[in-house]
Amino acid sequence: MPTNSPLPNEILATIFAHLEHPALALVARVSRRFNAVAEYRLYSLVVIADVLSEQNSLPQGTLCWYYAMLNRPHLADSVRRLQIRWTTESQSQSPPSPFLLDVCNRLSLIIRLLVGLEHLELFLGPANYVSLPQENIHAIERAVYHCILPALRFCSLGAEYTKGIQPYTVHITSFLCHTPSLRHFRLSDHHSSLSVPSAPHALPSLQTFRGSAATAASLLPGRPVHYISLIGQDSDVSQDNLQRMTFTTTPIRSLDLSAISARPVLLRNVSGYLPTLERLRIRLALRHTLHYALSGITLLVGLSSVLGAFPNLIYLDLSPTLEGGRANAADEQVLCTEYSRACPSLRTIVFPSQMEWIQDESNQWHMIGS
Repeated sequence: MPTNSPLPNEILATIFAHLEHPALALVARVSRRFNAVAEYRLYSLVVIADVLSEQNSLPQGTLCWYYAMLNRPHLADSVRRLQIRWTTESQSQSPPSPFLLDVCNRLSLIIRLLVGLEHLELFLGPANYVSLPQENIHAIERAVYHCILPALRFCSLGAEYTKGIQPYTVHITSFLCHTPSLRHFRLSDHHSSLSVPSAPHALPSLQTFRGSAATAASLLPGRPVHYISLIGQDSDVSQDNLQRMTFTTTPIRSLDLSAISARPVLLRNVSGYLPTLERLRIRLALRHTLHYALSGITLLVGLSSVLGAFPNLIYLDLSPTLEGGRANAADEQVLCTEYSRACPSLRTIVFPSQMEWIQDESNQWHMIGS
């Protein structure tokens, strides 16, 4: 295509939208006009992964993007998706650079300009380990400080976590109050409640949440959340927390416990408070729920009685459970029959062997791919 093409920029933008980023970067070098059109597409999706080490203690990719946005403020409206992830080399023993917090502060200066941002993922690695006197603000909160993102629909926030580091403060509450369109929220490094105003003042449209049980119990009431994914220990999922989770404005239909080593007692408690579940994904605690046989692993009969307490369960995923033996199709088929007797609504089961079984219209179980 000639660079002096009479095609209007809108048509060029439509054509460029079908190109992958590597090809689009090449197109941007063809001419000033192509560069001007392609830039908006290139900057609509920003994915940065920085690995911090003793030699490179600062997130160079993040800083490059920061300076690029300072020089191109007209592109702020085009950014729709921003993913920034900082990790540390496993062999690195040096403490994090105190300048990481300065980078977090700089990030907020750019993020607050991204008024069209729809998807935000920030994982700031060791930044929250930096300790400064008389500072009381989480690294993530620095990055989103004074940010008002009216179009944001997906948000995932977090940093490396250990007990005793700087917790989240009222600044995260302020941020959430200024994201009225947020549908999906993940908070990976907070293990207590959040003092967020009730809907519709904050998160009126929240549909899914991933985080600790205590945080979920404080966020879910009064909001239309139908999917939750919990992290932490199974002891964190107390009956009090479960009871507070029931106060959503729509029934919770999906629960993911793959990040928790779950005992049958937890499932029984869950069934008492969340009987509306249709999809359940769990990582079973092997020492409590499995025994080993030469042919593979067999779930204890007790699990059937637990499943019987879920009257609406359609999909059961046990694949996050670490397998202790070889997969055996015959054993799994027997278990499918046993589980469906206890829970007649079941239609799909995925075992720790990663094998998926479905029930046909004649109530027979078949392994996918067999």
